[in-house]
Amino acid sequence: MDFIFILHLVLILIFTKIAGHLSVKLGQPSVLGELIAGVILGPAILGWVQQTSFIHEFSEIGVLVLMFIAGLETDLDQLRQNWKAALAVAVGGVILPFFGGYGAALSFGMENHHALFFGLLFCATSVSISVQTLKEMNQLSSKEGTTILGAAVVDDILVVILLAIMMSVLGTSGESVSIGSLIGKKVLFFGVIIAASIWVVPIVMKWFAKLKVTETVISGGIIIALAFSYFAEWMGIAGIIGAFAAGIAISQTEFKHTVESKLEPIAYSLFVPVFFVSIGLNVDFEGVGSQIGFIIVISVVGILTKLLGGALGARLTGFNGRSSFSIGAGMISRGEVALIIAGTGLAAGLLDPEYYTSLIIMVIVTTLVTPPLLKIMFSNKKEVKLENNR
Repeated sequence: MDFIFILHLVLILIFTKIAGHLSVKLGQPSVLGELIAGVILGPAILGWVQQTSFIHEFSEIGVLVLMFIAGLETDLDQLRQNWKAALAVAVGGVILPFFGGYGAALSFGMENHHALFFGLLFCATSVSISVQTLKEMNQLSSKEGTTILGAAVVDDILVVILLAIMMSVLGTSGESVSIGSLIGKKVLFFGVIIAASIWVVPIVMKWFAKLKVTETVISGGIIIALAFSYFAEWMGIAGIIGAFAAGIAISQTEFKHTVESKLEPIAYSLFVPVFFVSIGLNVDFEGVGSQIGFIIVISVVGILTKLLGGALGARLTGFNGRSSFSIGAGMISRGEVALIIAGTGLAAGLLDPEYYTSLIIMVIVTTLVTPPLLKIMFSNKKEVKLENNR
């Protein structure tokens, strides 16, 4: 039996823990070191670990568990209070990046339909990295943290709808997508999830708690999280939204702390490190020398448009300047969401293969800058609070 995947897991766990420790020693979130560990282990530098189907599927579980824990720790009342801000942040984080990405693509001579899709890619947001960074700083349940989480849900819906429109109007794969059907599925998804969260989840958790076998409560929580995630994917929404919703649902039951305390050791000792490394494994510097200028431009545009777009939305809904930029920083990472959209666009003929590697590097860059930027923003926020309290 080929046990190479065991060696890969050993390398990943050793490198992520050491790199995370060094990152904290340097005053940065541990997640930054773990992301860099993936770049070092992968094809970009050492080439010791490859992006295999095992690593990919293991990392998928990692990001679902991470977002499930984020849902468990989310203050639902705070989320309800900040829904207007979340909506404004999401809209600002779609409009500005879209035009920024579209303009950058046109300036480098892309055809119009390729440039339009490039703009869409800039709209994507993956807050899984932000979630871990905010968690390390005890800011996940803050007003800014819950706004970032809420905005990510809205952002995902907007981007999926825009993707469907582009595939219908511009796609060359022959696929026809009904916009009405797609929006209907999103409404149905949230209707079913809300109903299940109120009436089904509490009953299921109580039933599991009565079973005369070990660790039934945590098993029930994981089953609900995976079921919600699968349903989300089936309905055309990212699985991480389903996992996040499952976490919120269980957080409203008496089993919240049991599930959280049992799940975190499993998540952070095994599954989540693999997810962070898998992002770095996508980096490969071969053949990108001729596109270095293009990569720098789209990376800068990608960072600034999300930062400013999210900050503008937050500012318009009552946040002060510092908090607005903290929220904008939390929306910068494109992560696995952009990679999934890029793969879809490549298959549909909406993304020029020539720019695929450069795009992946841009996604990695936006992911790498998010943890230290959040650290700076929230550290400054704490300093201001201390000064005001004196």
